[in-house]
Amino acid sequence: QVQLVESGGGLVQAGGSLRLSCVASGGIFILYTMGWYRQAPGKQRELVATITRGGSTNYADPVKGRFTVSRDNAKKMVYLQMNSLKAEDTAVYYCNAALPTTQYWGQGTQVTVSS
Repeated sequence: QVQLVESGGGLVQAGGSLRLSCVASGGIFILYTMGWYRQAPGKQRELVATITRGGSTNYADPVKGRFTVSRDNAKKMVYLQMNSLKAEDTAVYYCNAALPTTQYWGQGTQVTVSS
């Protein structure tokens, strides 16, 4: 069982930056592909970015070039650096830990971008 706790959300003006953090406990962190997802009001949860145990990254098209995902295996942390934020980035952001047969979610952190 893996527990995930996100932090770092908040209110920011368009064009600004935020860094989200997620700390994991339980499980063997290095085995998991870690990811960030988001869900805006009235919309389905969508992928933002993932990072594998080996450090390979994948980004959704809307955030490419603006967001950067990273991980610190020693600290069991995953980060999402968000730059050049837009109003459409407003959502609850969720941390995810995934194996082929199971996945875990954090409670989410709200990011609001004012235009």
